[in-house]
Amino acid sequence: MHTTLERVLAKYPHESYFIEATQEFFSSLSFEVEPTILEQLLHAERIIMFRVPWIDRDGITQTNYGYRVQYNGALGPYKGGLRFDPSVNLDILKTLAFEQTFKNALTGIAMGGAKGGSDFNPKGKTDAEIMKFCQNFMIELHRHIGATIDVPAGDKGVGKREVGYMFGAYKRLTHSFEGVLTGKDIAFGGALGRTEATGYGLIYIVNALLRDIKQDLEGKRVVISGSGNVAIYAAEKAIAEGACVIAMSDRSGYVYDEAGLELQAIIDHKLKGEPLETFTGARFVHELPIWSVPCDIALPCATEGEINERDIKALAINGCKIIAEGANRPLTKEAVDAIQASDILYLPGKAANAGGVAVSGIEMSQNAQMRAFTFAEVDTQLKAIMESIYVQIRNTAKELGEPTNFLKGANHVAYAKVAYAMKAQGYV
Repeated sequence: MHTTLERVLAKYPHESYFIEATQEFFSSLSFEVEPTILEQLLHAERIIMFRVPWIDRDGITQTNYGYRVQYNGALGPYKGGLRFDPSVNLDILKTLAFEQTFKNALTGIAMGGAKGGSDFNPKGKTDAEIMKFCQNFMIELHRHIGATIDVPAGDKGVGKREVGYMFGAYKRLTHSFEGVLTGKDIAFGGALGRTEATGYGLIYIVNALLRDIKQDLEGKRVVISGSGNVAIYAAEKAIAEGACVIAMSDRSGYVYDEAGLELQAIIDHKLKGEPLETFTGARFVHELPIWSVPCDIALPCATEGEINERDIKALAINGCKIIAEGANRPLTKEAVDAIQASDILYLPGKAANAGGVAVSGIEMSQNAQMRAFTFAEVDTQLKAIMESIYVQIRNTAKELGEPTNFLKGANHVAYAKVAYAMKAQGYV
């Protein structure tokens, strides 16, 4: 396996994120991966790149790159978000699409893995500029997607507004009203509960772990990074379950209240577009990372690489017992290694933040049936999916003789599903 891995990755020496992600994944497996399967899993099935010209408010033509990485379709139509951010490049998208393939496999829903987007920055743009960019982006992308081919969703910089503009453009270009995008407005096929899904799902899987160790969220001190949808709804559900959310953050720093934050006040503050440093309802800290706050449970819900080895050591010293990833790859490799040497229980993102794509899969299902599920129906299915993911990765970790290594359990379960489907379809 190592010879094949090194040979393939040597072709992409500049793709540091992709190299790290694939090496981490395959080195976690406790068996020798078949070389042919490995070779194929190290290559995306299809990579689409295209230019996106658009006219700004001053009438000047601007140009960005658009991408879609259709990584693996063995388990179903390609599925994964579209990200609009200046940081977007092929290395990041290949990495996220690789991870998405295995995350989707854990849900049990028929979905392959993909990721896409553009280096377009929606911040500071007018609504008209964003609409024009989305429409021009879809002029090219529509050739490569469809309800049974590839179903993109939103991601960083792509919310309900952007999905709506792209859906409208797709409909006009193809003369077809189909569930080709998820994260849509409820008025034209979106799923109730999609906004809450990742945050709620994160708490459902944490609850499943807590039940296993004969505990619950009642009275637990919870620290959550971020203040976007994932963080807000994770906090809402944690508080509803009796937890005490004592710290939350944004780019400016974090707010802290040992007695528990007033979540609605934070939501109202952020809706005004204000940073947490101007929030007066709790102590604001910017000189220390949020992970220096003593807590029982840490939920990184902000961005990639936000927790390093030093943060893990601080969390362990301060009594943290569980870390569950609400964001994509928020722990560095060194941080993950440090967890393995600690007593902290760790739920990796491919399992813990699968709630969003799970409800995207539910939205695909309701679109195919031409019906609308109630919030309760969606939430019930979401909870069942997250609990099923936990049971699968826990049982597999036990079978491997490492009962608390949920990362290894998740990787083994996901790999087995994808590899079996590839072989059964004659991919090797």
